[in-house]
Amino acid sequence: MNNIYLSMLIPAVVSVVGGLLAVFWSPSHHTRSLIQHFAAGVVLAALAVEVLPELGREHASGWILIGSFTIGGLVMYAMKLWSIRMELATVGLSKSEQWNYGLILATFMDVAVDGFIIGAGFAAGANTGLVLALGLSVELLFLGLSLVSETVKGWRVTLMTSLLAVVVLACTFLGYYFLKGASVASISAILAFGVAALLYLVTDELLIEAHEIEEKPSSTLWLFAGFLVFWSIQLLSV
Repeated sequence: MNNIYLSMLIPAVVSVVGGLLAVFWSPSHHTRSLIQHFAAGVVLAALAVEVLPELGREHASGWILIGSFTIGGLVMYAMKLWSIRMELATVGLSKSEQWNYGLILATFMDVAVDGFIIGAGFAAGANTGLVLALGLSVELLFLGLSLVSETVKGWRVTLMTSLLAVVVLACTFLGYYFLKGASVASISAILAFGVAALLYLVTDELLIEAHEIEEKPSSTLWLFAGFLVFWSIQLLSV
């Protein structure tokens, strides 16, 4: 039991480390794009290697999975509309005043969902939770670096990543507390919702942000590298 709680701390600790790293290193736009490709590969691997197979092992009703995924997709779509509205509110502001509130808000919501998914993973099984915690920690490690911009840097990045650490830890505990001992249907529904959330993170945030600059062919290799790192963690932990 203690090992489970210690494992839950991994994403939060890694998030803080990523923020501290961002204080001393301000990556270029191209480097941030590579980081986002790598993180996208990690999240895709989390889906393909652990979350979807776990849903298959649980043998939940297909209608529950379909319904939960649909709800997750609609919630993510609503969040997309909300983030666009908040980004439009920054139009006309000076660079010193202009924060990408939509991206920041979406990031916090995504991290909260990630934390709850990790908690659901631990509720489904210690190995599932650990692999998800390790995999999504890679995303959190580079999240601080990908947040660095002209208006968000230094102590602001450290503050945000520290707050993200609190959010992911709290949501992990909540997910585990509410789903521990829950029915197969309940855990599977949360994981199916999480699939939609993670797909949104990859396609509508990480990769879109990464493609805003002119890319080099090597960017694709970083996507594959992120997938391989997570898959290797899962394979070697068996």
